[in-house]
Amino acid sequence: MRVLEMLMAGAALAIGFGVTPGFASELFDACASKAASPYEAGYAEIGVDGSVMDTAAAIAACSAALAEDPNSVPLKAWLGRAYDVSGDAAAAASYLEPAAAAGNALAQTSFGDILIVGQGVPQDMARGSELLKLAADAGFAPAQDSLGLSYDYGEGVGQDHLEASRWYRRAAEQGLPRAMSNLGSMYAEGLGLDRDLVAAAAWYQRAADRGDSRGQYNLGSFYESGALGEPDYGRAAELYQAAADQNYGPALNALGFLKQNGYGTDLDLESAARLYRQAADLGIAQAQGNLALLYEDGLGVAQDYAMARQLYRQAAQSGNTDAAANLGLLYLNGAGGVRDLDKALSFTQQAADQGNPVGLNNLGHLYENGLAVTMDTARALELYEHSAALGYQAAADNHKRLEAALQAPTETPSVKSYPPSKIDN
Repeated sequence: MRVLEMLMAGAALAIGFGVTPGFASELFDACASKAASPYEAGYAEIGVDGSVMDTAAAIAACSAALAEDPNSVPLKAWLGRAYDVSGDAAAAASYLEPAAAAGNALAQTSFGDILIVGQGVPQDMARGSELLKLAADAGFAPAQDSLGLSYDYGEGVGQDHLEASRWYRRAAEQGLPRAMSNLGSMYAEGLGLDRDLVAAAAWYQRAADRGDSRGQYNLGSFYESGALGEPDYGRAAELYQAAADQNYGPALNALGFLKQNGYGTDLDLESAARLYRQAADLGIAQAQGNLALLYEDGLGVAQDYAMARQLYRQAAQSGNTDAAANLGLLYLNGAGGVRDLDKALSFTQQAADQGNPVGLNNLGHLYENGLAVTMDTARALELYEHSAALGYQAAADNHKRLEAALQAPTETPSVKSYPPSKIDN
C-alpha cells in the first residue's frame, strides 16, 4: 500500500510539473544508474562503485529525480551517497539521515560511517555502529564490511577481532573486494583467526582479481617479502603498478622503492621520485621520507636540502621515526648550511622516544659529546646498548668503543728526572 501511495504521489507531482509519469520514472532510473550501489538488491548490473562514480552527474541526476518525488527514500539515499563520495559529508547527512530512519540499508551504512568518522556531523560511534548493524543484519555487504571494521578497531563497539573476521567473511562471500582484502589481513596478522599466510594470500588474490587496490598492494607485499617462498620482485612490481594506477598511496610508495633500487623493474630514479611525490601528496609519511632522502642525496632530483628538511619534517609529524632521525642528523651536520643543535636534539629525541634504533644511537652520540645536552657517558652507553639490542650494528660498535675507552687504565704521571744541564756544570 505504501509503495502504491508513493507511486501515486510521484505521478501527481509529475503531472503538476507538466511532465508524464513515465518521465518521472526515467529520472528515477537515471539517478539509480549514477548513484546506486551494486550491492543493493536489484542493482547489481547498473550500480556503480564509489571509486568510479561521476559525482557531479550523480548529484544532478538525483537532485532532479528527488524534485519530482520528494518522498522517495531510495532517491534520498542515492543523492546522499553521491554527496558523500564527493566529500560533502554535511550535505550527504541531510539526505542520508531520513533515509536511514526509514530503513534504507544503503543510507544506514553511509550515514553510519559518517557518524563514526565524525566528518560533517558530530561524531557518534555508538550510533553509527548501531546503524551499520541494522544494515549488516539485512545482508548489505558494505555494511557488513564496515561493521567488521568497527569490531576490528573498537569503534562504537568493544574490540573483537573474531567478530570482525566473521563480518568480513560474510561481506567477502557476497563478493565485496575490500572485505576480501580485510579478511586476508586478519589471516596475515593472526587477528581473531589462526595466522595463515596461505589463506591470506588466497583472499588477497581474490580481491586483487576484482581490482581492489588494497588487495593488489597486500599481495604485492607478500611477493616482495617472500612471505610464501622466494621473493618475486617482478610480480610484486606488477601488483604495485595495478594499485598505483588507482592512485593508492602505499602502492605508489612501494613501486617507487622498487624503481629506486631496480628490484623487479628497471632502475629509474626519476620515476621513483615521481612516484614518491604522488604518494607524499596523498599524505603517505614513508613516501615523504623516501623523497626527502632523494633530495638530500640529489638522486633522481636536483639536490635540495631545504626540500629534504621540509619533507622529513612532514613525515616526522606523521610519526615516521626514520624521518625524524634523518632530520636530526641534517641539523647536526649542518647539511645545506643550516646547523642547529637544538633542533638536532629535538628530532633525534623524538625518534629515540619511539624506539627508533638510529635515533637512539644518534642521541647517544649527542650525550657522549655533550652536544645540546650535558655530557653524560653513562647515558650514552645506555642509549647505544638499547639501539644495539634492536639490531643496529653501528650502535653496538659505539657501545664497545666507548666502554673500552672508559675502562682503559689511566696512568699516574711520574716525576721525571732530567740530567744536569751544562749550565749547572
